[in-house]
Order: sequence, then structure tokens, then C-alpha cells
Amino acid sequence: MRQKIIILLITVCFAFVFSSLKAQRTTVIDGYKVYPTRIVDGDTLANVLIPQIVVFPERKFASKRDYRNYRRLIHNLKVVYPYAQIAKYKIAEMDVNYRSLETDKDRKKYVKQVEKELKDEFESQLVKLTFTQGRLLIKLIDREVGRTTYAVIRDLKGGFSAVFWQTLARLFGSNLKTEFEAMGDDKLLNELIILYEHGLL
Repeated sequence: MRQKIIILLITVCFAFVFSSLKAQRTTVIDGYKVYPTRIVDGDTLANVLIPQIVVFPERKFASKRDYRNYRRLIHNLKVVYPYAQIAKYKIAEMDVNYRSLETDKDRKKYVKQVEKELKDEFESQLVKLTFTQGRLLIKLIDREVGRTTYAVIRDLKGGFSAVFWQTLARLFGSNLKTEFEAMGDDKLLNELIILYEHGLL
């Protein structure tokens, strides 16, 4: 009896999952989209997923120079954002694999292997970034990963490597410890990122 009840519950659950998946499908008949519907209090309503809309106040500029700087920031964001996304996924993947290794020797070997792969794939593109774009990338990595570039290097390569690369970055006017301040200095940048992510730039 108990087994029959469990089988019945599982069957009902599958039926709900199947019906919910089915409800998300849109059928096209004679070139017209026919949306799935549901009945609420006797009314038949279309079951449609409405995309999120993003609205920010109209931006005003004190001078032509400010406007040019704004346009330049948008350009640099479009150049750098894809690299920040790649960094997010690569670092997440590295973190999982790195933690699964048992010995320091295996971890060092793995980090060197990933470094070589990234260097072979992206070095020729990254060396073309301007200093401004490089600094922007450092900020975006903090936004996407939740850790500064300095912290990422420290966690994977150790404190000595982090200090070395931070010192080198400082010589070129950058700072690997730079944090993304969405509600502070980077409020405008954060709004532009949100617009970019929604295809509005």
C-alpha cells in the first residue's frame, strides 16, 4: 500500500513537471503564434514570459568633453566585458578543479597548465588592450567573480605571486586590489553594464 502511494506521488509530480514544461511552449499556426493559456477565476489568460525592462533616468552632460568620456566608457566596456565573462567562467571552473586536487604538486601543475592554455588563447588579444581598458577589466573581474584580481592570484598562485603582479601593475598605474563599487564611484559603469547585458547599448 505504501509503495503504491509513493508511485502515485511520483507520477503526479512527473505530470506537473511535464505540464509546466508543456505550458512554456509556443505553437505557430498559419504564421501566428498561439500562446499557452491558463484559466484564472473563469478568465482565459495567455501564459507569456515578459522580458525584464530596464529604465534609468535620462543622462545629461555638463560639457562635450563629459559626453565624449561617456561614449569612450561605453566603447571600452564593449571591448572588455566579454573578457570579464570568460574570466568568471574560467575562474569558477578552476576553483572547482583546484579544490578537487589532493597535493600541492598537482595544484601547481594544474595552475601552470591553465595559465599556458589562457596565454595561448588570449595573450594576443589582451596585449592590444589600452591601459584604461586594462584597469576597467580589473574592476569588472571583481564585479563578476566577487573577488579582486589580487585575491584570485593569491588564492591560486600564492601570496608571493600576488605581491609580484601587484607591484608590476602599480608600475603601470593599475591596482589589482581595485574593487567594483556599484553604488559608489562605479554607479554609472554599473548602469551601463546592466544596459549592455539587456542589449540596450
